[in-house]
Amino acid sequence: MPKTRHVSTSRVIAADRQAIFDVIADPAMHPVIDGSGSVTQAVTDGPERLAEGVSFGMKMKMGAPYTIDNTVVEFEEGRRIAWRHFSGHRWRYELEDVEEGTKVTETFDWSTARSKLGIELAGFPKRNLEGMRRTLERLEEHLVGASDGADVADVADEADEA
Repeated sequence: MPKTRHVSTSRVIAADRQAIFDVIADPAMHPVIDGSGSVTQAVTDGPERLAEGVSFGMKMKMGAPYTIDNTVVEFEEGRRIAWRHFSGHRWRYELEDVEEGTKVTETFDWSTARSKLGIELAGFPKRNLEGMRRTLERLEEHLVGASDGADVADVADEADEA
């Protein structure tokens, strides 16, 4: 069986799907909702809204500050958006209407990365899964106030957390 190279987490948020998508599609909001602590600011001359093929820069900090350029590689208005940067891994958000609001799933997918083994050896899958959980909590707090949504599920193959 081939090794799965992604980790995902989902959360139901009591907010409109399009309102949630609008926050995710706005690069200036990424530092507000980021749960990893590494996204510090959108590059000021970047786009105000993301769309298929759009490139945008983010100021980051993991130890030392740096800037990363990303390109939107998946886009379905109000439902799905994903971007990648030079190393090839993707960050994906998928939104689905549910009775309680919107189920938001965030995925770190390194199946398309140039250095899959390097990502695994550095422990990014496990660390990113924790950051994604916090991101979805922060997204909910931004949209509806106090976080009272439910973590629906984490999907992580044991091999993924190498």
